[in-house]
Amino acid sequence: MEVASRKINVEKSKTTKINDVDFDNLKFGSVYTDHMLVCDYKNGRWENPKITPYQPISLNPASKIFHYGQSIFEGMKAYKDANGEAWLFRPLDNHKRLNISARRLAIPEIPQEHFMEGLTALLNLEKDWIPTTPGSSLYIRPFIFASGEGFHASPADEYKFIICFAPSGPYFSGKVSVLIEEKYSRSANGGVGYAKAGGNYAGQFYPTQLAIEKGYNQVIWTDDNTHEYIEEAGAMNIFIRIGDTLLTGPTSDRILDGITRKSILELANVQGIKTEVRKISVSEVVEAAKSGTLKEMFGAGTAAVISPIATFGYQGTNYDLPELPDSYASQLKKSITDIQYNKSEDKFGWRHKV
Repeated sequence: MEVASRKINVEKSKTTKINDVDFDNLKFGSVYTDHMLVCDYKNGRWENPKITPYQPISLNPASKIFHYGQSIFEGMKAYKDANGEAWLFRPLDNHKRLNISARRLAIPEIPQEHFMEGLTALLNLEKDWIPTTPGSSLYIRPFIFASGEGFHASPADEYKFIICFAPSGPYFSGKVSVLIEEKYSRSANGGVGYAKAGGNYAGQFYPTQLAIEKGYNQVIWTDDNTHEYIEEAGAMNIFIRIGDTLLTGPTSDRILDGITRKSILELANVQGIKTEVRKISVSEVVEAAKSGTLKEMFGAGTAAVISPIATFGYQGTNYDLPELPDSYASQLKKSITDIQYNKSEDKFGWRHKV
């Protein structure tokens, strides 16, 4: 896609931080590139995006983001192949989902040309920041928040759309243990669980901290009404393999329509892996663990791609999952990352060259 440079004013940073970065030892999301994209919504329309040096944001204390929580975001990645070419993975899906979140939180939708042209222009400026260490990538964080002012409980009249980059290593490392939640809920019917709203994640932190204090890494969320059905794994969609069938819950008001989740289902279909999209009861998973038919559990999302679960806890008992030499998780993760890094044919049209 060509970028209409007349629309995007670029103010280049006078210095660069890139020479101070150890690209072989990157923590996730803690190092930021030299520039960011900023676009303001004022007087009923989105203005032209601009690129500026990465810098703090100045806001009035009465800005509605601080009081009423109008804030949404996306998570994406850029990758470099062996020839140094840069690629995105299903970026139009991220744009579509950002606007789904925007509608739910009464935020003005961002036009596709603002999103894609701004993202492409910023990537072209920051291409050298895309790491090439195996397992690393350039994490992309587009977000929108209410910058309009006032203490009245109503949608803001002004907003900011920003894109920032963070060269990052793997999201998770080592074995992951999870606790099936029996009291707290991530979201409810009619709520905002399907949106990538900042408040969804804020509400997860306390129950997750309680699980960490018990020795687990993360929480498996269950339905808000009965806590009988498994819904998500931390901030990711969840997949469960019982026998040779890969299960995942259906999307709903409570469950995010994950882009990695959709990709896994499509890849599994092509590779002959039997899948079922249906409600998964906690009791079914526990019984499968006891009988030995529970083969795998893994989270799926942009940050980690696929994160295998080694142990889950429920009602005071821990259940260990077997270590399989050729797991569905490893097969599917390789298939996705091979497409992302331009190592294999992309039969789905997911890969987008920058």
